[in-house]
Amino acid sequence: MKKALITGGNGNIGRLLAERLVAKNIEVIRFDLPGSEPETHDVLETIVTGDVRDTSLLEDIFRTHKPDAVYHLASLLSGSSEADLQAAWEINATASFNLLNLSKVHDVGMFFFASTFASYGQDMPSPMPEEQSQWPENIYGVTKVAVERLGNYFKAKHGLDFRCLRFPLVISPFAPPSAVTAFPSHAFKAAVEGKTFAFPVSAQTGVSTLFLLDVISSIMTLTFAKTEQIKQPAYNLHSYFLSAEIVANEIAKRYPRFEYSFEPQTNVEALLSGWPDVMMDENARADWSWKPEYDFEQSAQWMFDFFKQ
Repeated sequence: MKKALITGGNGNIGRLLAERLVAKNIEVIRFDLPGSEPETHDVLETIVTGDVRDTSLLEDIFRTHKPDAVYHLASLLSGSSEADLQAAWEINATASFNLLNLSKVHDVGMFFFASTFASYGQDMPSPMPEEQSQWPENIYGVTKVAVERLGNYFKAKHGLDFRCLRFPLVISPFAPPSAVTAFPSHAFKAAVEGKTFAFPVSAQTGVSTLFLLDVISSIMTLTFAKTEQIKQPAYNLHSYFLSAEIVANEIAKRYPRFEYSFEPQTNVEALLSGWPDVMMDENARADWSWKPEYDFEQSAQWMFDFFKQ
């Protein structure tokens, strides 16, 4: 890999991924929406802005920059997808097809796609087996399944090296305030800032979770693994189970005056209670030696340190 295109390249995951690639002396084209441009960037990074639905712009990027790898992270998130079904399909599905097809036409070596456990739908068993059928109940999950299947098609029929990871809930200091399912991240920030916090779920409600830096490490490990190690169309990842009560208790150890309450919101409670506490990820561990580096206490300490800065 000499040059990589990252869609959503100025976002939280995209920016950190770009740093890791640049550290390997790989040129990076960070493509994202106008207004997302960073104040500074590395000499090996090129910033391109635009709409991922603009196929002519994407074609120009491939012709001009000639990436030999694509990391496709750009996506309309769950809540926004439900609010605009047409935009969700155009951004998450159609644009992804166009990127896959352009990657085929321009002989891209590797195509990475970020998927989610939302692709499985609700009322999943826990632990959730890796062979669990995917029948999502929201448009966000539907589009993710569609792209997973498209990627597998391009791999089987056209030889594109498609690689995919399904992430659970991610703890990140950059979680958008509007993402109510990211309540653990928001709770950490509130505690450090001395604010009260209302958990949008009951105390025992929680899901399979992964820390942000393990997300980045998993992407790097998968995409630099040898081709013969990649034996699955997509891999599930899991680090630890995390409930609202576990988060509150961990915060209280460091901030005894942290004031919080459990005020379940019907839609959030229903969503999280239907997702698995544990996603089996034995295939990733066996095929390319996936192993998370952060347990919950280490994740929490990192979050506290970050928000104290």
